[in-house]
Amino acid sequence: MAGSGAVAQNVQLHYDLGSAIYGNLESRPKVTSTVEMFKPDRLGSTYLFTDIDYFGDGAAGAYWEFAREFFITRNKQWAAHIEYNGGASTIKNSAIASRFQHALLAGGAWNWASSDFSKTFSVQAMYKYYFKGMDRDGFSGFQLTTVWGNTFAGGKCTFSGFIDLWYDKDVDGRLVLLREPQFWVNLNAFKGLDGINLSFGTEVEISHNFVYDKNGFRNKFFAVPTIAAKWTFN
Repeated sequence: MAGSGAVAQNVQLHYDLGSAIYGNLESRPKVTSTVEMFKPDRLGSTYLFTDIDYFGDGAAGAYWEFAREFFITRNKQWAAHIEYNGGASTIKNSAIASRFQHALLAGGAWNWASSDFSKTFSVQAMYKYYFKGMDRDGFSGFQLTTVWGNTFAGGKCTFSGFIDLWYDKDVDGRLVLLREPQFWVNLNAFKGLDGINLSFGTEVEISHNFVYDKNGFRNKFFAVPTIAAKWTFN
C-alpha cells in the first residue's frame, strides 16, 4: 500500500520464492507485476492496485482493488471508506479458470501521517459483502485492515505493508489472515543517483487460510518471500 508520500504511483515486479520453499506450491506463478496508485484530494483519497501473475508462457491471472475515502472530520483523520475487490486466475497446465468471488466493502478509517509524509498509518474497519460466485453463494462478513509506511535513513529505506483479517465462512476458524510487509532500498536517495526512482527489496506474504496448495487446500500457514524491484513515478 502507498505510504512513502502524499502522492504515489509505482510499478513493481516480484519473483516469488514459494515453490522453492514449499514443495506443495509448485503450481504457484513465480512472477507478479503490481501497478499501484494513491492520490489524495480535498474530499479524501483514492487508492488502487492491480496484480497480474505470470507463468512462463503468459499471464496466469489478475486481481485488483479500488478504494475511495471521504473525510468526515476537519482534521482529515477520520474518513468513510468504500472498496471493491475482485479478479480471476488460471490453474497451471489446465484449461480450468476461476474468478475470485468479488466483494464490496464499506466502513470507516482512521489515518495519520507525519508532516513530510515519510511515516503513515491507517486502520480500517469494514462490512464486507461477497457476491455469489462460481461455486459459492453470496454472504456477509467483515474485514479489519492496518496499513503502514515508514521511509527512513535519509530516504534510503522504506518499510511498508498491510495486515488484513477477514471473515470467510468456508475456512477453518472462519477467519483469513494476510500480512504483506515490504522492505525497499531506494536508489534515488543515494549520492549521484538523483532521479533514478528505482528501489530493490522484498515482500513477504504471511498468511493463514489464504494460499491454495497443489491439492486445492488453503487451511494452512505460509510465509512466502519475493525478490522485487520497484519504479516510483514522481
